Amino acid sequence: MTPQDMTRLLSLLADGRVSVAEAQKQLTCPAFESIGFASIDHHRTLRKGFPEVIFGQGKTREQIIGILEKMEPRENIILVTRIDPSTAAAVLARFASARYHADARLLCIQKKAPEITGIGTVLIISAGTSDIPVAQEAALTARAMGNRVETLFDVGVAGIHRLFAHQQMILDASVIIVAAGMEGALPSVVGGMVGAPVIAVPTSIGYGTSFGGMTALLGMLNSCASNIAVVNIDNGFGAGYMASAINHVARKNA
Repeated sequence: MTPQDMTRLLSLLADGRVSVAEAQKQLTCPAFESIGFASIDHHRTLRKGFPEVIFGQGKTREQIIGILEKMEPRENIILVTRIDPSTAAAVLARFASARYHADARLLCIQKKAPEITGIGTVLIISAGTSDIPVAQEAALTARAMGNRVETLFDVGVAGIHRLFAHQQMILDASVIIVAAGMEGALPSVVGGMVGAPVIAVPTSIGYGTSFGGMTALLGMLNSCASNIAVVNIDNGFGAGYMASAINHVARKNA
């Protein structure tokens, strides 16, 4: 149940269009449900506005399906991140509304399109084509959480004129996510162009001394652009989630 569902139900109860017994039935739900290998947080949506997200890496297909079977009747949208193609195929066979995005390694069960509740636009930028999978994970996450999302790919510092050709799009964004590997320079450039918050995502793309994204991570952490925050290496999901939280602050405080 979402906060909007709760408000709707209480309004119906106040108007006498729903009985106390029916309202109690709909509201009766354990805070979490243990199924042995997982404790499912059914109140996550009420507290945070979005359901618990399943981290697929390291889980068996039986575990993921078992968690989804408990969540799917209660939620309008569910995300499974870091899920491999063979495990995703088993989930797709079980849930008709599931969709798998292989490039982002993200699976989504969606009963209806999410309502756009974010204030502005979240812009996702990738430095190179090889950074797109991480950028796509961020974009899919932000869209699922009710944001207008635009993407801008392969505009890294090796050809910086490509970035400047989209200056108005960049200036219009409320929140910007920049995914970059190699030396991780692009977020600093973007941060210097705008006043909006920039979420930097180091990717594990690069040659030997990139150290699996550590070089990009350290470069972003040491950026001289003061409007940059950094998430973990390849954590497109975390960047998309944080961008959504920022993009909903004005609405929450209204």
